[in-house]
Amino acid sequence: KLWHLVKPTEEPELPKHRRGSLRDRERAKAIPEIYLTRLLSMKGTLQKFVDDLFQVILSTNRPVPLAVKYFFDLLDEQAMHYGIADPETIHIWKTNSLPLRFWINIIKNPQFVFDVQTSDNVDAVLLVIAQTFMDSCTIADHKLGRDSPINKLLYARDIPRYKQMVERYYADIRQTISASDQEMNSALAELSRNYSGDLNSLVALHELYKYINKYYDQV
Repeated sequence: KLWHLVKPTEEPELPKHRRGSLRDRERAKAIPEIYLTRLLSMKGTLQKFVDDLFQVILSTNRPVPLAVKYFFDLLDEQAMHYGIADPETIHIWKTNSLPLRFWINIIKNPQFVFDVQTSDNVDAVLLVIAQTFMDSCTIADHKLGRDSPINKLLYARDIPRYKQMVERYYADIRQTISASDQEMNSALAELSRNYSGDLNSLVALHELYKYINKYYDQV
């Protein structure tokens, strides 16, 4: 029987025929200590891979993509322009624009990038890791107790370290040389040249039309 970072009883999104029997679910609730040791063992097995993943995402050892630097600078400028001095607000802006909008989707859905198919067990694990990454990108402290979900308790001791990595990542980007409008325009023009033959402009226009049609009044 396969066990991972979550128990089958904590996966309500699975269809009924894929869930354990009522007897199994009751047994899981009755003796959670047995499963907790297995979850901790699996967490230890995956720890280095999770650490490496977060390190790659939140590292500035390689040059930060020009678009990320340009956009983060724009957010800093807008905060200054509107007199927003609360660092938590700026932190949330950046978190919502890159980690939560982009990286979370990649972590939860590796098939977006790689030619792979994930099993239900792997999906459950990726959800736990994605939730850990989300919690690491927030400034507020999450108070956990005995009734907190096991998947949150698993990484409770690691999240403060991950939070420091996120804050250091934002600070390092802020200190790098700013990207000018001309540099950004040149980079976009080069991307357009490199991939002009790989995109169907009519399909792209159709997708834009559907978006504009749906949100016409707001736009």
